[in-house]
Amino acid sequence: MARSAFQTNPIFLRELLDDCHDGALQLPDFQRSWVWDEDRIKSLIASISRAFPVGALMTLETGGDIEFKPRPVEGAPDEAKTARPRSLLLDGQQRMTSLYQVTLRGKVVETVTPKNKKVKRWFYIDIAKAMDPSCDREDAIVGVPEDRVIRKDFGRSEVLDLTTPQREYETLMYPVSRVFDWDSWQDGFDDHWKNDANADAQKTLFRAFKQAILENFKQYRVPVIALDRSTSKEAVCVVFEKVNTGGKPLDAFELVTAMYAADGHELRKDWFGKDKEKGRQSRFAETLRPAGATSGIIANVTNTDFLQAISLFYTREKRREAERAGKSGKDLPAVSGNRQALLSLPLDAYKKYEAQVETGFVHAAKFLHMLHIYRLFDLPYQSQIVPLAAILADIGSAWEHDTIRAKLVQWYWNGVFGELYGSAVDSRFSRDFLEVPTWLNGGPEPTTVSETTFRADRLKTMRMRLSAAYKGVNALLMKKGAEDFRSGQKFDHIVFFGENVDIHHIFPQDWCKSQGIKPAVFDSIINKTPLSYRTNRIIGGVAPSQYLGKLEAGNSTSPPISPARLDEHIRSHLINPELLRGDSFEAFMADRQNQLLVLIEEAMGKRAYTGDAHEEGEDYESEEATDEADLTIAAA
Repeated sequence: MARSAFQTNPIFLRELLDDCHDGALQLPDFQRSWVWDEDRIKSLIASISRAFPVGALMTLETGGDIEFKPRPVEGAPDEAKTARPRSLLLDGQQRMTSLYQVTLRGKVVETVTPKNKKVKRWFYIDIAKAMDPSCDREDAIVGVPEDRVIRKDFGRSEVLDLTTPQREYETLMYPVSRVFDWDSWQDGFDDHWKNDANADAQKTLFRAFKQAILENFKQYRVPVIALDRSTSKEAVCVVFEKVNTGGKPLDAFELVTAMYAADGHELRKDWFGKDKEKGRQSRFAETLRPAGATSGIIANVTNTDFLQAISLFYTREKRREAERAGKSGKDLPAVSGNRQALLSLPLDAYKKYEAQVETGFVHAAKFLHMLHIYRLFDLPYQSQIVPLAAILADIGSAWEHDTIRAKLVQWYWNGVFGELYGSAVDSRFSRDFLEVPTWLNGGPEPTTVSETTFRADRLKTMRMRLSAAYKGVNALLMKKGAEDFRSGQKFDHIVFFGENVDIHHIFPQDWCKSQGIKPAVFDSIINKTPLSYRTNRIIGGVAPSQYLGKLEAGNSTSPPISPARLDEHIRSHLINPELLRGDSFEAFMADRQNQLLVLIEEAMGKRAYTGDAHEEGEDYESEEATDEADLTIAAA
């Protein structure tokens, strides 16, 4: 039976807080900053005062294979920064930092209001309210401004003045900063009330308060799940995914950042930049950024995406080393960009491949522009950029050769129209990275190409922008040379952004509805095409025969267009102009479906599957409930 790599021990709260103060208990550097608001701090104090449980902590013993850069809890003295911690706090940062700040630190606490306004607070326990069983304990916890005076009427009148110990004694307000050290405060309290007629009653009240409230702080023990130094990196990452349910889950980048920091490398600086130096994130956002736009096509590449691409190179390198050593089959290490691979990515491998991989992502942006994919909004799959960038980084300038690029284009469109990158993509990344470069050098087709086909009836069901294939058809039409109905311009990136091009209905929605045609039919990609904003305004909601007449006649801002020239523009969208002029919706849908199918077949380099989709159990009327992860492929 495997030995557990953890044990659970109850530890006195004071002991844990002392460890935070001395630096014996610190945080791994990937932990986010302390962010608890004033109300949550009050609730925490109230719970401890009643000896209520506030949840277990989780720590990781230092000195094992995992070397994270440590940092003290916020507010700890400078001496804590030079101490070598015995343990790192994996879960419980907010609770322990809050309790340390309000009890041991002895300084005003910098926190925020529930509305996220920055404030500075001292915390007190209202003794009378705390001892009143009818009073909610949280109402007995009071936050006081930095000058220790609570005011009302916009600061014109004072409600509570706690600027001196005597005022604390008089108002029966006990400072939370003294919950572990009450003797001297009690001496002052007793001395303050000794000549008062109610002296005995006040002393009795405080003794009862000390017994019922302050002793809870002194005796409070926190359950601590202590992971020993043998705990794996993967286990630490899983722990964070489980315990960070209240916020953004920890990702692999943050763990790798902490591991590299132990070796003196600032991974965050590489990605986010520092001071006036731009990081990789900014460089990606600015790559091929159109004038007037906030970002370019690879702006949404994440730091984890970048590490995944590097991991593909490193794990392939290890696999090749194993092959040279005579290993084969299951003995070969996997090529992978998954989380476990990222957590095993050494710093020297990162440094070896980072520049090459960055160039690959920049080339990916250029590649996508060549396919007339200009905006993030129109990108079929964000995830497919990772293998694309890795492949381009691997082959270098060879991608500029027409023959090589044609194969890459075929691979890309097979991924899009096969709808392969919507989910469970890690294994496909690895296959693509191994198989595509080999194919480009004359080897067999990659499985993304060889095992994928497109089903003809799928065109009828592509109605939503969530669909990768929907976006793909739009880009293919522009790449094919579609010309705007009004201007006759092809949609290069200058026209695309200058004319506010988007995908629009050919038979307008209003006209279709007036003819009793269902949205499930007229919203199909078959009835849509890229057009400029001004052209779409002219089209309006009338029959095609009518808006074509408007375009031919022209107006004060647009000159007339000859019918023959307009027909050329229409044909460039794979539309039969005669069917459009005759308002023949059903014939148009059938004809354009066939023409679009040919376009997709050319892009994928193979024939589409033309079987009866309904025999396979597809329900095309419910596509609104589907997304791009819905596989509509069949094995070739």
